[in-house]
Amino acid sequence: MSIVGYARVSSNSQNLDLQLQLLADAGCEKVFSEKMTGTSRSDRQALAECLDWVREGDTLVVTRLDRLARSGRDLHDIIAQLSSKQVGFRCLQQGAVDTTTSMGKLILGILGAVAEFETDIRKERQREGIERAKSAGVYKERKPTVNVEQVRSLREQEFGATDIATKLGIARASVYRALKDDPLTIAS
Repeated sequence: MSIVGYARVSSNSQNLDLQLQLLADAGCEKVFSEKMTGTSRSDRQALAECLDWVREGDTLVVTRLDRLARSGRDLHDIIAQLSSKQVGFRCLQQGAVDTTTSMGKLILGILGAVAEFETDIRKERQREGIERAKSAGVYKERKPTVNVEQVRSLREQEFGATDIATKLGIARASVYRALKDDPLTIAS
């Protein structure tokens, strides 16, 4: 029976040190950590490894609920996965969250809904701020990261989407977006 920690921050500019210290203080024997957005589970490699690593009788510990999930659905899916493996879950800063008790399960559901609500409100405020900045003429759109002419030139040289993406250091999806109005068919 191990106490396993999971720490996450949303970007490379943020620091994991405080979470790692709190998890160590909580007795975590092993900690998985990553710098990745929490709005979805996709591409969160450390979380996937953590969920695979925990075993029956272990307890997964996070510092705050939003470090594990930002949507109620993801939270419930993760907790269901832990429960199916008979792994407990504890949240340090929301101390009543302990899935080994009925009250802890109830509080987890409520806090999950609150975390999702906070994410929605934050996105709404961001959209409103961008709209205000645009109307005031101070909002500057992000410069395109893809040079469409380079993409088209490579496509005309009969490079496939994967090769173009590799050469330009961009994602394949960016290649497809750059060529969405191009009459040539993309071959991988």
